[in-house]
Amino acid sequence: MKIGYTKKSGHGELDLLLAGVADKLEAAGKRCMGIVQINSDRGDCRRCDMDVQVLSGGRKIRISQNLGKDSRGCRLNPEAMAEAIADVEQRMPSGYDVFLLNKFGKQEAEGKGFRELLGEAAGSGAFVLVGTNGLNEDAFIEFSGNVAEFIEPDEEKILNWLSQTN
Repeated sequence: MKIGYTKKSGHGELDLLLAGVADKLEAAGKRCMGIVQINSDRGDCRRCDMDVQVLSGGRKIRISQNLGKDSRGCRLNPEAMAEAIADVEQRMPSGYDVFLLNKFGKQEAEGKGFRELLGEAAGSGAFVLVGTNGLNEDAFIEFSGNVAEFIEPDEEKILNWLSQTN
């Protein structure tokens, strides 16, 4: 099993890192599957809009809900995330070299979200690279059967890890 994870604490930094990795992989001819997140600032609100890009060449899906400029609750739109999961699942039979997931989050930690597709990707022999945070890192490591390798949050180091294990 070739499964790794990375994490970065700055707001939106992990999303930018993984989107950059996906771009470089695809430019090098690697077939990517999964999603990366793209955040868009909103002038009227301190919180950004969150979209996911379904890899390779899939559609962009807005996964955040506008709950008002002063909202503090979870803005994830579960229906939109279900659309993203379905889109990725439909694309998986076409084959891929790397499965990227922007974040192993609360949904995955609870046994939902992309968890089933992550397991399928890991079992396929493809590389699996996931972003995580301190809240869900232990759940991800447990999900991986304690074999997930931490990769420093650096584009060059991640690309090197992917090339060494392929």
